Amino acid sequence: MSLLVTGSIGIDTVTTPHGVSENCLGGSSVYFSMAASFYCAVRLLGVIGSDCPFDLAEVFAGRDVDLTGLEVREHSKTFRWEGSYQPDMDDRTTDRLELNVLAEAPPAVPAEYKDSEFVFLANTAPALQLQLLEQIDSPVFVAADTMDCWIKGHLEDLKRLLKKIDCLIINGEEARLLASELNLIKAADKVLDMGPGVIIIKKGESGSVMCNTDGERFILPAYPATEVKDPTGAGDSFAGALMGYLAQNGKTDFGSLKTAVAYGTVVASFAIADFSLKGLSSTNKTNIDKRFETLRKLTQF
Repeated sequence: MSLLVTGSIGIDTVTTPHGVSENCLGGSSVYFSMAASFYCAVRLLGVIGSDCPFDLAEVFAGRDVDLTGLEVREHSKTFRWEGSYQPDMDDRTTDRLELNVLAEAPPAVPAEYKDSEFVFLANTAPALQLQLLEQIDSPVFVAADTMDCWIKGHLEDLKRLLKKIDCLIINGEEARLLASELNLIKAADKVLDMGPGVIIIKKGESGSVMCNTDGERFILPAYPATEVKDPTGAGDSFAGALMGYLAQNGKTDFGSLKTAVAYGTVVASFAIADFSLKGLSSTNKTNIDKRFETLRKLTQF
């Protein structure tokens, strides 16, 4: 089934205890598309400025990523982000942020994309996510991401979005903030009351928890990765593999979602192994499946 992602495409500078990666390719839709392409064809909807130094057709060469929805704006500048990680690789600081083209109107959904069945709305203003979703004819399964600044400053728009999506994927602190509840399971239930049928809460090195409105719950630890050079894009890679697996199989029952979460967890473990897209682009489906089986064995008892 068709999978559409809309999100950022950026120029990143990342500093970790393992080094500095200057002016590298980043952005939620880029990580998502690379991860999802292991499972299905991906339609990428995004916008860059004329200053973007990356040829995305070359970046995704050999992968089934449709760039019909990529818009290049001649008089605009590409989104830029600079961030640094502490030695524990968990705490991240944004050192510089230039929204640039992301502060402008979002790209229009091409006619070829309007029949997309699976849709992922990567992190951006909820009003823009709603605007983009309204351009899709009859999606089968819609998932979205958000962050603290939208929860604090655009809560009403976010609540409207939550009523129109099937799944929300956020981290633990965001779930607590959105629900005004410290207990993570209670927070999940409160968010489910706001509209989505499923919530997946990412907990970094502690794994993830998934709950649905039928009362089903699933907890999975993170893959025990030994190489962590750059956590940037881990969450978007998680979402990409998760949605890619669902779109490939065309099923969204809880059992399928559990398997999708496991694949998301495994693919994210490759993403963090190197800077930018190197961890994802240097692996393959065989390696992913091997790591998936290892995770399965580690979590059986």
